[in-house]
Amino acid sequence: MRGSGRRATHAGGESPIRLYHVSKSYLAGSFALHDVSLEIRKGEFVFLTGPSGAGKTTLLKLLFAAERPSEGQILVRGRNVGRLRESAVPALRRRIGVVFQDFKLLPRRTVEENVRVALDVTGTPPREARAKVFQMLKQVGLQHRRFHHPLSLSGGEQQRVALARALVNEPEILLADEPTGNLDPELTLEIMDLVVGASTRGTTVIVATHDMGLVERYGKRTIRLEGGRMGEDLQ
Repeated sequence: MRGSGRRATHAGGESPIRLYHVSKSYLAGSFALHDVSLEIRKGEFVFLTGPSGAGKTTLLKLLFAAERPSEGQILVRGRNVGRLRESAVPALRRRIGVVFQDFKLLPRRTVEENVRVALDVTGTPPREARAKVFQMLKQVGLQHRRFHHPLSLSGGEQQRVALARALVNEPEILLADEPTGNLDPELTLEIMDLVVGASTRGTTVIVATHDMGLVERYGKRTIRLEGGRMGEDLQ
């Protein structure tokens, strides 16, 4: 890796994600996250690593308001996520793309309809939405499958649909939880190249992964969680 050192903040640049002494407890005295402080700048690509149970998924859930912190403050795009009203959460999520390891595709909708969901919630006109979806599916190599249903696709194809759905809205932030966990090595690199490409266009990207081979290959900033606490922050 290109350097090391424990860092909580960065000088200069915009920072769409900031955490200040954030803890998350599900049971009294037991923390999924404990006293985590960090700052991620606009357009930065960050790997989030650590063993199972380290708190990676919990941290991602806090960022898109699927969970609320027990302690501390989380600012996403300048908004205090922990204090958002429920009615304000959808607006926050429209600017955040999320890719889950288990895809979370809608089985009774076509590939095109699954991707278009992200545009429907923003009120994108149907003709414009269709064009954007087609271009996005073309980018992930699935335009020929747009009228198929998810269960007829391979695992790699389903993951590319999930990524297309996350990116079609040109989100400011992309959160990916083990996005290549079920893929073979060749597909893993295809997916990761697409994710890295999003960061080069200005999207702030956080990828949670166990795959240290990917971390070494791409040489990006890497934050390691250990037992819910900040470990190393490698540049």
